[in-house]
Amino acid sequence: MSTLHHLPGLFALQVFTSAFFAILFLQSSIDKLVDRRGNLEWLTGHFAKSPLGGSVPVLLFLITILELSAGALSAVGCVVVLIRRDATIAFYGAVVSGLALLALFFGQRLAKDYPGAAALVPYILVVIAALIWLGQG
Repeated sequence: MSTLHHLPGLFALQVFTSAFFAILFLQSSIDKLVDRRGNLEWLTGHFAKSPLGGSVPVLLFLITILELSAGALSAVGCVVVLIRRDATIAFYGAVVSGLALLALFFGQRLAKDYPGAAALVPYILVVIAALIWLGQG
């Protein structure tokens, strides 16, 4: 019986999903670091009427750390998959990516930004697929 591990395209799926999360979260976290003031201003207004309104600076710091961690783990994991065909680090990158996306989804729902929350669903589905693919090797 064939398992997912033996699929010919599994290696490519592992490389592409880890590269995807590396690009997504490194760009996003670097933007938050470079333009902290702009992000803080926008998020403060966005969450003004939500229960998170008074916590925006701390939450911005936490989401930046989560995104930077997800991007770094995914980037290193992508390189390790390419060189050693070991998806362990990339798997943990996908786990942290999922945590970051869940935090963003939670915030969007609390802010009652339902279109913003809905826009995150495809990313979360990619995380689920990545966990399956990266967990295979």
